[in-house]
Amino acid sequence: MKVLITGVSGDIGRAIAEKFLAEGHTVIGLDVAPTALTHAAYTHIIADVRGDLPDVTGVNVLVTAAGIQFPAEDVIDVNLKGVIRTMEKYAFTPDIRAVVNIASASARNGAEFPEYVASKAGVVAYTKNAALRLAPYGATCNSLSPGGVYTSSNSPVLEDEALRAAAIRESLLGKWATSAEIAEWAYFLAVVNKSMTGEDVLVDNGEQLNSNFIWPRDGRA
Repeated sequence: MKVLITGVSGDIGRAIAEKFLAEGHTVIGLDVAPTALTHAAYTHIIADVRGDLPDVTGVNVLVTAAGIQFPAEDVIDVNLKGVIRTMEKYAFTPDIRAVVNIASASARNGAEFPEYVASKAGVVAYTKNAALRLAPYGATCNSLSPGGVYTSSNSPVLEDEALRAAAIRESLLGKWATSAEIAEWAYFLAVVNKSMTGEDVLVDNGEQLNSNFIWPRDGRA
């Protein structure tokens, strides 16, 4: 299949591209930055989801992974409006089979920078709207919401031993996900999945179940 992925120069976007390439698909990557990814079936296009998008026809699978945390004034434009512009440009054609939008666990728990949370919550809601409109094409459309992921964008936490330990404690499984794990989920939603659409899939190692309930150890009232 012909796969278009945004944000391919980022850790998650690159991992998703590598997964599709490993499975024998043709991949086109869009990003504002170059990439070290090289493969006979890969084409890299320098493009900004906030600006003019290149004409790419015959897209079967669309994955929107472009996203930023800072600066605040650009977050909504890239993370939310960028997803909308990308989908409206490439998704609504007879060739489309699946769309996966990378959102965030923050869209559910609000535990991030305000603009980031709002942008990702908007992606989840927009995905549902798009799923309604893509259904006549027989295409699925879902969002994928990672919790903590070992990526370079999370280095301010990961490189600080105390912050890293505190962050990891928030997950029930005592770890974060790798970019490769998120790529496996994206591939499943786009290729293996045939019947789920309009849903948000949370992959957070149980962070949102860690309610930190406080009560006396002996359990008495």
